Amino acid sequence: MEEIFRLPIWAWGMFAIGACIGSYLNVVIYRWPREGMSVTTPSRSFCPGCRVEIPWYRNIPLFTWLVQRGKCASCEARISIRYPFVELVTAVLFLGGWIVFVVDRTPASPVAALLVAALSVLLVAIAWIDADLMVVPVDFCWWGMGIGVVGVCIDPTLVTLAGMPDSIRWWEGGARAVAGIAAGWGGLSLVVYLGKKLMGIKRLQFPDAAEWHLREPESEAEQLSFVIKSSQGDPREGGHTDDIYPWGDLFFRDYDRLEIEGHGLRIDGKPVKAKTLVISRETVEAGGKTYSIEELKSLSGKATKVAVPREAMGDGDPPLLGLIGAFIGWQGVAFSLFGACIFAILWALPARVGFGRQLPFGPFLALGGAAWIFGGWSLWEWYFGSLIHLGPVGR
Repeated sequence: MEEIFRLPIWAWGMFAIGACIGSYLNVVIYRWPREGMSVTTPSRSFCPGCRVEIPWYRNIPLFTWLVQRGKCASCEARISIRYPFVELVTAVLFLGGWIVFVVDRTPASPVAALLVAALSVLLVAIAWIDADLMVVPVDFCWWGMGIGVVGVCIDPTLVTLAGMPDSIRWWEGGARAVAGIAAGWGGLSLVVYLGKKLMGIKRLQFPDAAEWHLREPESEAEQLSFVIKSSQGDPREGGHTDDIYPWGDLFFRDYDRLEIEGHGLRIDGKPVKAKTLVISRETVEAGGKTYSIEELKSLSGKATKVAVPREAMGDGDPPLLGLIGAFIGWQGVAFSLFGACIFAILWALPARVGFGRQLPFGPFLALGGAAWIFGGWSLWEWYFGSLIHLGPVGR
């Protein structure tokens, strides 16, 4: 039976299925975050530019984008290379899982290969949504944890990659999946909590009161922003520059608050007697009154002290690592987190992402999990095996 699964037709079939599912993931990635849309409504794919529905013969994964040279057949608008890239990545992950756990493994484990495919679907969708919007769809994580625990009970291959016996009872596989969830979710939640305590607020003080205001977005790509004049800048230009904080960066969580102390507060151009001001995502509190952000025309003043909320990590990252742990266990969680940090650094340096600037961590956690499955576990074995063979220091 194993030899049948090792026939090339199965591997190429997995590649084709992965490409088709990748095409569907493009729909999920585009529609899930947008209000008024769902992954099933409208029923057919459409061009985001001209809104014309795309017939099936113009929606063939990878092939259509190449034939149409990355353009819509109706309006010739550019189609982002992201679409074929998502299809290709998903297809390669499906193919890679089949090769590693069926073609090159004895005994073959088709169930493990299917679990890798399921995890790939979840991670590709979550990583791209997080990269686009800095938000992890936690509902996907819940479903993924359930799939991971059940799948590992059926075949514990993925949680026994690093030096563990392959022959374990079904409940032991499930226990290791649950331990992976606890290690991923609980461990990273602790990191988030400590990061909030240590780095959660940036405090600014201005000996000479600094002017500030809320700046309306000038295009759909921009956000409402808090702008304050910094005391640091080019002396030839008055020694001041504008520090700009986009709304999404300030109010990452519902309980985040921007606190301002100063004077000269003006709401809709009218002076308001208040020395302190508290701004949340949707409201402004000043002088004992609460104002709706949406109803304000302008807001400005002068600040002597400002407490700016910031995040070390988002709330969605712990359940994402818990999802990964459900499939690959606690050892895979430890490796994935370490690998994610390395990948993030390697990305941030050439991209010149400065300290304090938000960077979506979900894609790097996904890369860390994939790295474990496709060889990272052997590095784990080699490293800890080397420590055992070295023995105590000094011998």
